[in-house]
Amino acid sequence: MTVHALPGLDALATAVVFLDRNLTVCYANPAAENLLKISNKNIVGHRLQDVFPDHAPLSAAIQYAADHTCSYTQHDLKLTTVSLEKLEVSCTVTPTDSENTDGYLLEFNELQQQLRIAREERLHDQTEASRVLIRNLAHEIKNPLGGLRGAAQLLEHELDRPELHEYTQVIMKEADRLQSLMDRLLTPGRIPQLHQINVHEALERVRSLILAEYPEGLRIRRDYDVSVPAVTVDKEQIIQALLNIGRNAAQALRGYGEIVLRTRVARQVTLARRLHRLGLMVQVVDNGPGVPDAIRDKVFFPLMSGREGGSGLGLTIAQTFIHQHGGIIELDSKPGRTCFTILLPMDAGQFQHGAATAAPQH
Repeated sequence: MTVHALPGLDALATAVVFLDRNLTVCYANPAAENLLKISNKNIVGHRLQDVFPDHAPLSAAIQYAADHTCSYTQHDLKLTTVSLEKLEVSCTVTPTDSENTDGYLLEFNELQQQLRIAREERLHDQTEASRVLIRNLAHEIKNPLGGLRGAAQLLEHELDRPELHEYTQVIMKEADRLQSLMDRLLTPGRIPQLHQINVHEALERVRSLILAEYPEGLRIRRDYDVSVPAVTVDKEQIIQALLNIGRNAAQALRGYGEIVLRTRVARQVTLARRLHRLGLMVQVVDNGPGVPDAIRDKVFFPLMSGREGGSGLGLTIAQTFIHQHGGIIELDSKPGRTCFTILLPMDAGQFQHGAATAAPQH
């Protein structure tokens, strides 16, 4: 028996497995293959206990749904697959009774993925609220800044003692500095100008810029998947986002240490609750001291900086640019290893050839 009569299952981001009344697997969608790390051909036709050796809690949930003829969700379910993949999931069992689908529909949701999606949505909402607040504040500050600088210029022309010009120069320089800061706060509002680019060319430009700033003591190693094709993005925004993250890593290292630039093709990527068959993953990894626990959950907030003298805008702008492209930035940090991971959706049509095994380059 097959369940191809049920439309849309292949496109779901949720892992779906269909069992017949004998608890034999009839179907698993691509999301289930990705979750279980088992291909469809190696799962279809096998009994539940052959797929999950520790199937007792899952079998009990199925029995409950069958006895009560209702959908039943078992939370905090710990399973081990035949491929020894350990899972922590919630599973919703729905009995079905029709001509083509007589059995049980199992929907698996990985708990870690649920937490990540919830964290992503919460972070997006917080960032959007902060961005609106900061942009409004920046607009309010820009107007009097212009008048302040103009008044300082007029005052300088009226002063007879040259030694007093030093003070008006301080006013104008500080006004210019604040003007530049306001411009940076307002920059992310620009609509992306989309073009196809090679992400490795963007990374090479970022690499050269960072090495120019830190010519001694800093090593930037490439770990590129050369099969990653061109992606449709705003080139300048992506370069700026990568540069901000890379420069943040170099500053954390104080110019001495190693940064790794890594690219990979990500499969079955869920971004903003949408499943993308293929995505682009870019990682910036450094071997610095790590992000302090006190600010780890706030590093993308405007004006939040863990470095003395930092503006706290670099990572905020990077996240804004990536969000505008439908992607996310994730942070994993501990002493000795900090990894910023950028995930961007990629249409399958952009792939001109399959992703080969990554070939590290040095």
